[in-house]
Amino acid sequence: MNKQGFQKRSIFLVAYIIFALLPVYWMINMSFKTNTEILASFSLLPENFTWANYQTILTDPSWYSGYINSLIYVGINMVISLTVALPAAYAFSRYSFLGDKHVFFWLLTNRMTPPAVFLLPFFQLYTTVGLMDTHIAVALAHLLFNVPLAVWILEGFMSGIPREIDETAYIDGYSFPHFFVRIFLPLIKAGVGVTAFFCFMFSWVELLLARTLTSVDAKPIVATMTRTVSASGMDWATLAAAGVLTIVPGAIVIWFVRNYIAKGFAMGRV
Repeated sequence: MNKQGFQKRSIFLVAYIIFALLPVYWMINMSFKTNTEILASFSLLPENFTWANYQTILTDPSWYSGYINSLIYVGINMVISLTVALPAAYAFSRYSFLGDKHVFFWLLTNRMTPPAVFLLPFFQLYTTVGLMDTHIAVALAHLLFNVPLAVWILEGFMSGIPREIDETAYIDGYSFPHFFVRIFLPLIKAGVGVTAFFCFMFSWVELLLARTLTSVDAKPIVATMTRTVSASGMDWATLAAAGVLTIVPGAIVIWFVRNYIAKGFAMGRV
């Protein structure tokens, strides 16, 4: 590559990074301001630096309980999604059965359907069985979208593992559970990491189902953030601080699975 081409690519990369990080920086900038300063002036740095917005979130139960509720149902959803998707993906990758391609396509159509389509059935069902405003209600609702995605991603990884490994393990006397946990799972750990990441991301940012199926006890942070309007107007500063804190769990997840994500994009279906 010539020098001119390298410079063009560098300029494009820098411009893209600035464009991508500018909203994040601006949200962080607003989180350290007061509402008066946000509405009165335009400044790249806070003129009256304050931690009050973060203090409000960390001391007000209506705010910090939203983060706790979100983490609870997201964690439940991730565990159940992976537990269900791993054997299902293995079946699709290793066996042929009547209607397998149709079932696989049907799973993907659930992922393509807008959450609003399933809102009324979930609402009526949970109201009947008494699951409204519980963490498990949101976790189970998100399974409808996360399990198809998890099966699709994991099946791509599993299909790349030679079947001879399975046959050799059976000849050596491994039971299926022992083989699957001790031998097969380490071979697809990149796929598991990628799948966990995408399940976390969808469940963490999903708003419609989470807000409708909860009210008080299990209300997530995404629902709390939509209710910052008061008689004095929108609380922009607190909302910005809450937005910054919602990035933290996702950043932590990315940090732990960062190596697997790179492999996943290279090997899997994402």
